[in-house]
Amino acid sequence: MEFVSPIKRRKSRQIMVGNVPVGGDAPISVQSMTNTDTCDVNATVGQIRALTEAGADIVRVSVPSMEAAEAFKLIKQQVSVPLVADIHFDYKIALQVAQYGVDCLRINPGNIGREDRVRAVVDAARDRNIPIRIGVNAGSLEKDLQKKYGEPTPDALVESAMRHIDILDRLNFPDFKLSLKASDVFMTVAAYRKIADQIEQPLHLGITEAGGLRSGTVKSSIGLGLLLMDGIGDTLRVSLAADPVQEVKVGFDMLRSLKLRTKGINFIACPSCSRQNFDVVKTMNELEARLDDVNTSIDVAVIGCVVNGPGEAREADVGLTGGTPNNLIYIDGKPKLKQDNVGLVDRLESLIRERVAIKEAEDKDLIAKQ
Repeated sequence: MEFVSPIKRRKSRQIMVGNVPVGGDAPISVQSMTNTDTCDVNATVGQIRALTEAGADIVRVSVPSMEAAEAFKLIKQQVSVPLVADIHFDYKIALQVAQYGVDCLRINPGNIGREDRVRAVVDAARDRNIPIRIGVNAGSLEKDLQKKYGEPTPDALVESAMRHIDILDRLNFPDFKLSLKASDVFMTVAAYRKIADQIEQPLHLGITEAGGLRSGTVKSSIGLGLLLMDGIGDTLRVSLAADPVQEVKVGFDMLRSLKLRTKGINFIACPSCSRQNFDVVKTMNELEARLDDVNTSIDVAVIGCVVNGPGEAREADVGLTGGTPNNLIYIDGKPKLKQDNVGLVDRLESLIRERVAIKEAEDKDLIAKQ
């Protein structure tokens, strides 16, 4: 299938988080956050590597103490993906990790304290080309805003964000991105829509504390999907009470469904019915598990019968249509071979990996010619 998204994205100022561009015409990046004890260097490095293998473009690490800052230094030396240091209140921690090569500082300027402390952090970030992420959360609004609005609202989130932005504006520091997160879908969407027209900086999307793997995926897909369809969003994190690797997978699935990213296999599979000529659900479960390592963009159709099968298979790189007595496998939209149910998953995996290898070679050749 041709990779073309009809979504017209909001124009934003581009910043660099390590070697990953965020904003402008850059692809929407997918982030996650470690949930290990940062001071446990080995565990944290292991989780970052797992997230990197899953495709994460950026990883955030909580740095709540100077001890964690020293651990961050060791962690940074052992991983390749850009790291964001999540810091609250203590400006000295921000200064420390800036020396250790952090790629982005997640720190709200208004929470640091005196202006000289804010200026010290901003100067360190400017000197080292480190962007800042302002992160506003409905669960931690300033007390006066809670009193003013009575409860978290989109306007309260935006007002809080503008306070932090005004500080960076006074210090002539435009290289930041912004998030406005709530666990409520309507509040989050309204806040992002409101702020999108007021600033030029990139927006980091998320529904905070969305829930467990299933419920959180649904809530995040609805909220972030609405914003992405509006063209809003330059990077995102799907916040799940689950293995952080799942956050990355869901994030890419979300972007892939809107044709905003192409990383990984795009499966087109029927829900199955009594017409199926092979076990579609079992086949899909096995294929997804076996091909979890594939990051190359490829469309694979798995359809249980001949009603919709041929049409879907003709549009895919590799397509399977159930049939009697044998199933039919398509390659690049053309019927190529027949396969019975015995060894079906093995044959499909082999053909998909062959097609992935060809695509990877074609991509390398195209890059070399450019």
